[in-house]
Amino acid sequence: MSNYNYYVYITTNPHRTVIYTGLTNDLKRRIIEHKNNRGNKNSFAGMYYCHDLVYFEFFTDVQYAIQREKQIKNMTRLKKIKLIEMHNPKWRTLRLD
Repeated sequence: MSNYNYYVYITTNPHRTVIYTGLTNDLKRRIIEHKNNRGNKNSFAGMYYCHDLVYFEFFTDVQYAIQREKQIKNMTRLKKIKLIEMHNPKWRTLRLD
């Protein structure tokens, strides 16, 4: 099961003030879950309305995906912002059509 599709992603809230980093094997489903979870006080992303996808990376090996997620989570906020802006300078919500 280590070779599959994995995504490390960053979402933010509508005001772009909160950043959430996650890992999933189905990015479209996970973003829908974040949207459906808006306002849920039992979830960080839900509590802060982090459902706008602004960045993601694709992996086929789960170990690399896990390593990358940890690496991004350990970045300072400034480094996360730079990572996002390198690929999505206007912080547009990415569509997964």
